[in-house]
This record gives sequence, C-alpha cells and structure tokens, in this order.
Amino acid sequence: MHLLTFLRHEKAEPGVLVDASQIVSLSSIAADMIALIDDWEAHSDKVMALMQQGERIALDRVRLLAPVPRPGKIFAIGLNYADHVEESGMDMPPHQIWFTKAATAVNGPFDPIEIPRSSFTTDYEVEMVAVIGKGGRHISTEDAPSHIFGYCVGNDVSERMWQMRTPQYSLGKSFDTHAPFGPWITTSAAAGDVHALDIRCSVNGEVRQSSNTRHLIFNVWQQVAELSQAMTLEPGDVIFTGTPGGVGGAMKPPQFLKPGDVVRCEVEGLGSIEATCRPE
Repeated sequence: MHLLTFLRHEKAEPGVLVDASQIVSLSSIAADMIALIDDWEAHSDKVMALMQQGERIALDRVRLLAPVPRPGKIFAIGLNYADHVEESGMDMPPHQIWFTKAATAVNGPFDPIEIPRSSFTTDYEVEMVAVIGKGGRHISTEDAPSHIFGYCVGNDVSERMWQMRTPQYSLGKSFDTHAPFGPWITTSAAAGDVHALDIRCSVNGEVRQSSNTRHLIFNVWQQVAELSQAMTLEPGDVIFTGTPGGVGGAMKPPQFLKPGDVVRCEVEGLGSIEATCRPE
C-alpha cells in the first residue's frame, strides 16, 4: 500500500494510491498522516474499503506534498555507506553519527529545491527514508521492524560550506526546502526486503549515485534501536538512513547544484522524487 498527502482546494489531505494514476482521499478517516499512522490498526480496514468504494481522483490533478508534512522529529545518519566514507576522506565510524534536520526543511517530492543566497555549495544525497509507525523507547534490533510504518525516497540536500565549518552538521542540513521526501509512504509489508533495494540519484540525466541498501554500514533496525536509546520515537518521525558515494562535493572538481539543475532520486520499489533547483 502507498499512502500519501496531497493538496486539494488549498487543504492538505491524507490519501492512498489505488493504481498508477488514481488516488482516494482518506480525510474522512483521519485529519492527517500522523493521525492515520498513530491509529493504523483501527484505520486499516477502512482504508481498504475506501480503496474499493471511494471517489477516485486523478493523480496528475493534485499536488503531492511530503507524506508527513510536519514530522515531530527528523533524524539523519552520516557516513553510512563505505564508499561515501571513503570519498569524504573519513575513517569508518565506530558509532552511528546522527544529526537532525529542521521540520521547516521538509519539501514536497516534486517541489523546487532552493539554492540559498548565503551559500554556493548545495549538494544532493539520495537516501531511503523510514517512517516510524509505533512509538517507543529502548527498542531492540529484533523489535525494530515492527516499529516502522513504511519507507520513502528522500534527498538529504546539504549546504556543504555551512555543514563542514563546524563539528555539528545540523545547520548545514536544515535550509528551507532541503528535506524533500516521498512521493508516498510504501508500507513495510509492501516494501519487501529494504536491505536489498537499488538506490540512485541523477542530475540532469547523469547518474551520480548508484548503489544498493545492502551496503548500509548500520542497517535500519540498528538505527531505530540506537535512536530509541536516547529518546522516545513517535508515530510520523522520519529517519534518513544514509547516502552512498557519488555526492557532488566529492567530485574533482566539485559539482554543486545550480539553478536549473534537475535532481532525480529513486529507490527500487519505493518510487522516485524529482526537483528543479531555483535561486532562493
């Protein structure tokens, strides 16, 4: 199942994809995606019924928003593919390296990415994104899969100059429009083996990143377990799970994004997102 958030009549509504070109609104069930996820056991049968009986809406007639437009928390892990560690000139991390992205950085899956006035080092990072379904604390790696509602495609857009000038990455990772993800949440049951998915990013049609999620240094279950040792995870929290090698900042010479560039990110089975860059 693929769950999404769309804009209709200037109002955000949760919805479900019923086929490649049609969706059904779920606003009669839940006010937003977090409410839908939070009580999924009570809602799932109603969702299935609406998929059969609800009014069909053409997908190309609505604007897709990020599936969770305002997550309570956005986590992102750094240096989690060996080839990205190598190209960054870093040592293999003995521990998971975490930072956060601001909720105001969230962007729709096809909305423009802004190149800030205060930087000229905007970079792309394709990532598989996990969305928490069942909250909790001190979650084990064995129990972690049951806490994940589903998965999306994300782009951890990064301002390298701001990111690297201090030991803490968050400011350089939190510019407005720099956390696009979507196009929908593919539920865990439909996503298959999330540690065996091809992942790639292209800029203006040129493939820059191409890997597979089996190359994650710390897998998704380990990530959920680690985060939950520090804080309570809640429904709708978002986790960017790491990017493979091929980022623009590591190219020689560096190839940063500029206005007019088209960035496409995709993860096998989860869909794709695409954005045109524009000046702030």
